[in-house]
Amino acid sequence: MSELTTRAGALDAADELAGVRKQFVLDEVVYLDGNSLGALPANVPGHIEDVVRRQWGELRIRSWDESGWWTAPERIGDRIAPLVGAAPGQIVVGDSTSVNVFKALVAAVRLADSAGAAGSAGSVGSAGSVGSAGAVGSAGVAGSVGSGRDEILVDATTFPTDGYIAESAARMTGRTLRPVTPAEVPGALSDRTAAVLLNHVDYRTGRLHDLPSLTTAVHAAGAVAVWDLCHSAGALPVGLDEHGVDLAVGCTYKYLNGGPGSPAYLYVRRELQDRFDSPLPGWNSHAEPFGMRPAFEPAAGALRGRVGTPDILSMLALEAALEVWDGVRIEAVRAKSLALTDFFLECVAAYVPEGRVESVTPVAHSERGSQVALRCDDAGDVMKRLIERGVVGDFRHPDVLRFGFTPLYVGFADVERAARVLGEVLR
Repeated sequence: MSELTTRAGALDAADELAGVRKQFVLDEVVYLDGNSLGALPANVPGHIEDVVRRQWGELRIRSWDESGWWTAPERIGDRIAPLVGAAPGQIVVGDSTSVNVFKALVAAVRLADSAGAAGSAGSVGSAGSVGSAGAVGSAGVAGSVGSGRDEILVDATTFPTDGYIAESAARMTGRTLRPVTPAEVPGALSDRTAAVLLNHVDYRTGRLHDLPSLTTAVHAAGAVAVWDLCHSAGALPVGLDEHGVDLAVGCTYKYLNGGPGSPAYLYVRRELQDRFDSPLPGWNSHAEPFGMRPAFEPAAGALRGRVGTPDILSMLALEAALEVWDGVRIEAVRAKSLALTDFFLECVAAYVPEGRVESVTPVAHSERGSQVALRCDDAGDVMKRLIERGVVGDFRHPDVLRFGFTPLYVGFADVERAARVLGEVLR
């Protein structure tokens, strides 16, 4: 038995989150792809059987009231809220991440315009690879830029969909889209900036961006900050309220383990809710949804983020999945995440032939999410061989092996085994 194997056993024995693992459906596979799809919580199948057989099968339409279907988007939003550092009443669950990015970004531009129309020179925030590398012009777009804020900044390293949606939002609102890296944001901000769309963690490299300081810089420029939390929520503290984030979106099928295609969520900071103007108003976001009135009147609070009929089956699967978080501190999750990734990098250095892989994930804890990305010349083939040997990560074109570490169910023995098998495959 190697020294690393012995240490892994000792670390697992001292792990305060070790008991949570038994709440998931797992096998002998080392599953390091929870940053794409989280493992199945063991209580979900039974809960969904009740939803289908009793709530839908027996109660039928009565379940909108008697089973709480109607209030599920806000109720589940309040369960997610502590995991991202938000007080209740600011998160609504529903639609996909892509749809919520669109709602948030267009609403952010409208918030910037409303602040400009009111003559405010200050922030509308708190008191305290996209498709095109160039700018997207606004020629031919109806509407005017009354605030003078005619530019949207978007993370140039973002997941492609965010870039596509930002480009469409720019055309729709008559803005110019300017892709910049997160590091370039402070120098790119100006009185022309309406909104900034950023990723908290880079999906390729696992780099954690500085949400507090970037949000402060955006607000100092009088613009609106929109954050994509897909690769951070459930893996590390976010602090939406603490850091005055204006709007945020995220998925629930990664570290929140909500299941394939589970609904996303939208955060609207309480102070902005009365001015949140969604580009997708629907009967579910109407102040009187069953009034069936021809004129739209937005509901109060985060409900403005709703659109149409909630996706009940997947939403209630998510609600059941979130029960694994009962009694779990996000700070403990973060501490274990960093310990797991540190240990993995140490094991890789010990087991993998020198020069065969290169980590592109930052060494500094302050800059690391909950994944490790290794550059490897034949990464696609290597990942196939790893999966054949019971180590599941994923591959990102052209040469990146990604390994995601979900602290609720990944242990240190898993980490040691994954690195050892990687070394064997590469030798």
